[in-house]
Amino acid sequence: MWKQIISALRLFIILTVVTGIVYPLAMTGVAQAVFPKQANGSLIYIDDKPVGSMLLGQSFTTEKYFHGRPSSAGADGYDAAGSSGSNMGPTNGKLVATVKDNIEKVRSENQINESVRIPSDLVMASASGLDPDISPEAAYLQVTRIANKRGITESKVKELISGKIQVKRFGFLGADRVNVLALNMALDQLKNK
Repeated sequence: MWKQIISALRLFIILTVVTGIVYPLAMTGVAQAVFPKQANGSLIYIDDKPVGSMLLGQSFTTEKYFHGRPSSAGADGYDAAGSSGSNMGPTNGKLVATVKDNIEKVRSENQINESVRIPSDLVMASASGLDPDISPEAAYLQVTRIANKRGITESKVKELISGKIQVKRFGFLGADRVNVLALNMALDQLKNK
């Protein structure tokens, strides 16, 4: 019996070292060597200061910036430590009320009348609550507000959006999208030119 216990203990120690230390360190090393930007969170720096990640959505509330998807991650939203959706179903009264409020907020912020369809990504959170992208339609819907607040032409803002659209992967996977952080950074650079 002691022979079996000692064998099991040896196997436990070997597997712990291999799967708990060697494999994670090897994968971290490979990731750092092959994909260093992605392995470090795809952080974006301005003047050597991190301003955000291309992979995580963040809250933009001022009128001169593009607004992203609403977030249900964490108590106040956009909390990467609390990444999750609300898990509310379509008949949940709280979800219905939240979506209605978000629709009214988008209409009010962008001076949009009732006949204009609001893209769902501006009023509903993503599954993670941290989606960094919006649809091109959601970006174009915000053009007038941003152009007015920044004192630039709508065509300049539309041109900026067109240049930042990321198309479906391999032409069929996912949907066309625009990264909100990249758009807002490009807006700030427009002002500096």
